[in-house]
Amino acid sequence: MTNAEPEPIKAIPLRRPGRWIAAVVILVALGLFLYGAATNPAYHWDTYFNYLRDTNLAKGAMVTLELTVLAMAIGVVLGVLLAVMRLSPNPVLRSVAWAYLWIFRGTPVYVQLVFWGLFPALYKTITVGVPFGPSLHSFDVQHWSAPFFFAMIGLGLNEAAYMAEIVRAGIGSVGDGQREASTALGMSWMQTMTRTVLPQAMRVIIPPTGNELISMLKTTSLVTAIPLTTDLYGRARDIYSVNFQPIPLLLVAATWYLIITSVLMVGQFYLERYYSRGSSRQLTGKQLRALAAMETRGVEGH
Repeated sequence: MTNAEPEPIKAIPLRRPGRWIAAVVILVALGLFLYGAATNPAYHWDTYFNYLRDTNLAKGAMVTLELTVLAMAIGVVLGVLLAVMRLSPNPVLRSVAWAYLWIFRGTPVYVQLVFWGLFPALYKTITVGVPFGPSLHSFDVQHWSAPFFFAMIGLGLNEAAYMAEIVRAGIGSVGDGQREASTALGMSWMQTMTRTVLPQAMRVIIPPTGNELISMLKTTSLVTAIPLTTDLYGRARDIYSVNFQPIPLLLVAATWYLIITSVLMVGQFYLERYYSRGSSRQLTGKQLRALAAMETRGVEGH
């Protein structure tokens, strides 16, 4: 008596008419919006296409990109330092790092930039020297005219508070067994961090860091609080304050932001793929026991 194989099941997909109705409604609404925007004279599409290739706005986009990269570099370096301080057994370092994060994460970045714009009014001179002793050199802050510098410092210090938590979470995602194994192999603390912990933590650090970089690009539009007018939004604002057409100029600025953001997203994708190499799926104890039982039954069957 042989066991006949069962006939294959003919699965019939469940019909979901609601999905098709929702898709049609969304497409119709999108088409109506695009048609209305294309035929609405208030958008001034001729002005939009005229300024889309404007050299002043292109220079403003480059200033925005430079400000983003430099501020992000400050945020990453200082964020790593703050993360190490948060993980330090020294209570003073932990308290200072916690206070820094509390202040910069608890206040709006626009308010912080306003204070940096008022820095020359808060401090007339900066003296470098021995505390309660002779001074070596003095800087006259009143004659400083560097809004780009203050914008870079303000954005970088604010970003460091968020990068510190990202780096701390990435380091914490690596199991203690990895550190113990490295120590057993005779590695120093620095070797353990650079060769074992950080390479594995990068898979956790890179995605939110890429998001922070993109967020930083858009946050640069707040440097008007300094004020800085050479960035992309500042250039667009200066132009529409003369021709009184803010809508097409804002659309041009938004287009430039989208172009730069798209390039950064592509770079983030390749970085994530690079640091995710070699990662494997970890099985739980229950799954391992079930797999071992299946293999045992297979051996006994033969």
